[in-house]
Amino acid sequence: MPPPLNASIELRVRYAETDQMGFVYHANYLVWCDMGRTELIRRVWRPYAELEREGLLLAVTDASLRYLQPARFDDLVRIETTLEAVRSRAVSFTYDVVRVGEDGSTRRLATARTDLMALDPSGATRTLPREMVQAFREAKAAREAGA
Repeated sequence: MPPPLNASIELRVRYAETDQMGFVYHANYLVWCDMGRTELIRRVWRPYAELEREGLLLAVTDASLRYLQPARFDDLVRIETTLEAVRSRAVSFTYDVVRVGEDGSTRRLATARTDLMALDPSGATRTLPREMVQAFREAKAAREAGA
């Protein structure tokens, strides 16, 4: 059975992540997306650190974020990351950032999307490893078959 095509991580909002208004500073949502994406890559393929050691870098080429509700200090937040598309040189992810209530209920705080391009250590575009593309495509096909 292929690995899951999504990953979910949870974190507690730290005081240092908030701004003067008491809301999570907007740029921190992209940091959380990076954490979710790194976890998804680990689950579907291998740790991202290994990929970098082997000369594969993934550079964000596009990022979009829509804020719906603010997160605040000490909120429990879940970042749900999904692999949207994989191509020979690029990969796309989507994210749902939700607050988890004491009763287990959830409230969507933000949605996001990132597109990443494969680079070599000199910054030139390169192809993704064939096995990585295959693992991502198999996981995506399994998710779509089960949907």
